[in-house]
Amino acid sequence: MDAYGALISRVLHPAWERARGRPTMRLLRYLEQTERRSLDELRALQLGALRRLLTHAYHHVPAHRAVMVSLGFHPNDVKSLEDLTAVPITTRAELRAQGEAHLSTAPPFPTIRKSTSGSTGEPLLIRYDRGSEDWRQATKLRGYAWAGARIGASTLHYWGVGRANPSRFARAKITLDRALKRERYVDCGRRGEADLDAVIALLRRSPPEVIVSFSQAVADLARHVVARGARDWPDIRVLCAAERLFPEDRAAIVRAFGPHVFETYGSREVMLIAAECEAHAGMHLSMENLLVEIIVRGEPSGDRPARPGETGDVIVTDLHNYGMPFIRYATGDMATLGEDTRCACGRTLPRIASVDGRSTETFRDARGGRVNGLLMSSLVLALGDRVRAFQLVQHRDAAITIRLVMPSLPPNDEALLVRDVRRYVGELPIRVECVAEIPLSPSGKRPLVVIER
Repeated sequence: MDAYGALISRVLHPAWERARGRPTMRLLRYLEQTERRSLDELRALQLGALRRLLTHAYHHVPAHRAVMVSLGFHPNDVKSLEDLTAVPITTRAELRAQGEAHLSTAPPFPTIRKSTSGSTGEPLLIRYDRGSEDWRQATKLRGYAWAGARIGASTLHYWGVGRANPSRFARAKITLDRALKRERYVDCGRRGEADLDAVIALLRRSPPEVIVSFSQAVADLARHVVARGARDWPDIRVLCAAERLFPEDRAAIVRAFGPHVFETYGSREVMLIAAECEAHAGMHLSMENLLVEIIVRGEPSGDRPARPGETGDVIVTDLHNYGMPFIRYATGDMATLGEDTRCACGRTLPRIASVDGRSTETFRDARGGRVNGLLMSSLVLALGDRVRAFQLVQHRDAAITIRLVMPSLPPNDEALLVRDVRRYVGELPIRVECVAEIPLSPSGKRPLVVIER
């Protein structure tokens, strides 16, 4: 990092966080220390945080209290992390059905609202308190720093834009903030040849130190770079997020941008769950912020923790979200548990080897270019909580049907949705259908994107 980047990273950004009364940098320093403590110490920290969370949920969160009382379970019964398995796993559908019963009735209240990306076709309105946000940001700063993506490093965010329409003042503030931090944002939703050529031209004019991108988007860009023989820049660090990074994608990215490729795994519900370090031997779990279980389910003897090398369901407990506690929440993802040996980087945080079954499906625009289904989910989410679930179907003739589980959609909202989708797909026929339900696939999932063959 150059002198300007160091000034932003070490002086200006910490000063700004302190001026806003945020403990982000203090938490970051704490996380940089704890990541090398013994595993026993880390588990003890988790246990203390878990007990505090369960005590709060028992006394102040109606849905969790009802479950614990019905089980005869009390937070004082928790003597080890394994005792948490007495609490049943919570699904997204259950959270949606129970609604505000999952919100805290005492401080800290949930003051931040977000919707999940809906990558399973079933979005969820989530809420969390300010303290949880501080932990999330510090955890992200630490995990991204492992990839060299520090505040102040010149960064290209090859990311989704969505339908956000901030005020003029907010736009000016965002523009200034990005300029000071040397962050550029390019919409990765358009990935035809001309769009990818435009990104290549940008990279040639001003190569960044870091690219932060949807995994499949930067893989598409990398393949285009290689096919064009376009690389004339030095190595660029690439941080992949939002989708699974397949081995063939990593190989293409290495050819286009160099060997420094890093995968991350997170979700809107809890943000960064795991991140890859410089040893490139799996992703370290954000253990101080989350309790992550990889559970093998459906065996005759019942559910059990996965062993190293085994694949299971990802179950998370957010240790610091008191406003809307996520306790043993099933993310809908599958992951493979990493080896229980110490990482070559020296960090003691446990690792997952890979995240499986999470690649967002893509479809084609009018020119045959790939469009990321995750971007479509952000457009549908602009319709709010009225949409219970959704799915995009691309028919054999390339026409698109957007299925929305809701009674009806006002004509103005339908016109806006079609307009926004057309930004990415061009002049393909688009139809919107309001349906009572969307059938699940044989695997039990509701695909975000269905491609008719």
